[in-house]
Amino acid sequence: MGQSDGRGRWMALTAALLGWMFDGLEMGLFPLVARPALRDLLGADVTEGQVGRWFAVATAGFLVGAATGGVLFGWLGDRLGRVRAMTLSVLTYAIFSGLCGVATSASQVVALRFVAALGMGGEWSLGVALVMEVWPDGSRAFLAGLIGAAANFGYMLIAVIGLALTRNPEGLHSFLSSSGLPETWVDSLTAHAAWRLLMLLGATPALLTFFIRLFVPESERWQREKSQGSTRHWATGDLAGVCVGAVAAVFILWLWAEDRSAAIRIPGTLAALCVVTGGYLYPVARFFKRSAGSVGDSQVALGRMLLGASLSGVALLGTWAAVQMAPAWADQLARGSNWGAKEYTQFSSAMGAVFGSFAGALLGDLVGRRFAYLFLCIGSLATSALFFLTNTAVDLRFLVTMFMTGAFTAAFYGWLPLYLPELFRTSVRATGQGFSFNFGRVIAAIGVLQAGALIEQFQGSYPRACSLMCLIYLVGIAIIFLAPETRGQPLPD
Repeated sequence: MGQSDGRGRWMALTAALLGWMFDGLEMGLFPLVARPALRDLLGADVTEGQVGRWFAVATAGFLVGAATGGVLFGWLGDRLGRVRAMTLSVLTYAIFSGLCGVATSASQVVALRFVAALGMGGEWSLGVALVMEVWPDGSRAFLAGLIGAAANFGYMLIAVIGLALTRNPEGLHSFLSSSGLPETWVDSLTAHAAWRLLMLLGATPALLTFFIRLFVPESERWQREKSQGSTRHWATGDLAGVCVGAVAAVFILWLWAEDRSAAIRIPGTLAALCVVTGGYLYPVARFFKRSAGSVGDSQVALGRMLLGASLSGVALLGTWAAVQMAPAWADQLARGSNWGAKEYTQFSSAMGAVFGSFAGALLGDLVGRRFAYLFLCIGSLATSALFFLTNTAVDLRFLVTMFMTGAFTAAFYGWLPLYLPELFRTSVRATGQGFSFNFGRVIAAIGVLQAGALIEQFQGSYPRACSLMCLIYLVGIAIIFLAPETRGQPLPD
């Protein structure tokens, strides 16, 4: 079935949207359950600072896994095809996310979320590549908005599910008991805001893999590349570079997971980041060498990958080192009461994000890619400062400013799937945009670790730590002028 088939286009879009929705669900799941889960796993005497640090380590591990998965599954998508690789990526993040529900320690959660994130990072880049290749160029802005909105709808959906499950803990316990489950299982699943049950629900996306394999057609652009023999220039041995990069990224986590001096952390982080960059870029450099591509083409592609990673890193760092901390902060302000403070906070953020994702893509199409990114950086800086520096209780004003912050900071996730595919030709698109978006997660992971350290240093003060991290948007304002303007140009072949 070819991309000219209207049914095939819609099947590809449906599969990708469901994949991105589940991506958003997975991303929203841990911020929702992190505080009760970590308090359960670390013991009743754990301090707020320790919870914040482990939250940061788990989040950073997830981001590093997604970065590695973006390159790994992007490579598979360019070598084996978008659809086959996307099936494997969804299965990976579904199974290992669900396994978090039976974890017995915080370190197990970190490890399982790392592997789950491999698949989630790959699914994003593969879905974007597939949809942008099977739909006409004139649809790109609308499709990019759908991509961002679908992920944030999943982020909102898990907040609703979490609220429904925890609003009436006695009713949930009674329902599970009546289903025939052993009482010890029921007690474990419903304790501590039912975090284990919510994590087990993370295995649901595995059902999507059957739909993908049965109904989704392969991209004709990729099939044309395969028929011309260019896909053979991707070599399995090149993934050794990705493995080395992943080890270096985990080393960064190790540096920040425990108390160590700045004299060790800072140079170690910088050196490891260089290794990560070189390792993740290695497969693309080798591809160009084997395909006898020009030095200029290779340099342009590698340069654009680094530029895309920087642009993505700004957006991702602002989200993960600040906005994703909002539910935990709301739970802290509510002093752990069971009225749904963190769920309403996440719902408000996600509602704003759904709106912002569409707006970011449409704005990029209307005024140009560079001006739109500049505007989003300014708006994100202003609204995040308003949210973190002017709220002292979870009330209507808190939720409204959360909506505004969510709208601006998530608008990048409509802009990025519009812009990143336009930077790369078909033969390296999945790998190129997979690196660009997901390597930004490594940058974000480093930032999240700083946020965790700041929260501990500020004695559990989320506002002080998160407002400082939001200054990253100033970097985005500076680097966007280095990016090429691609508005009105066709998707490169």
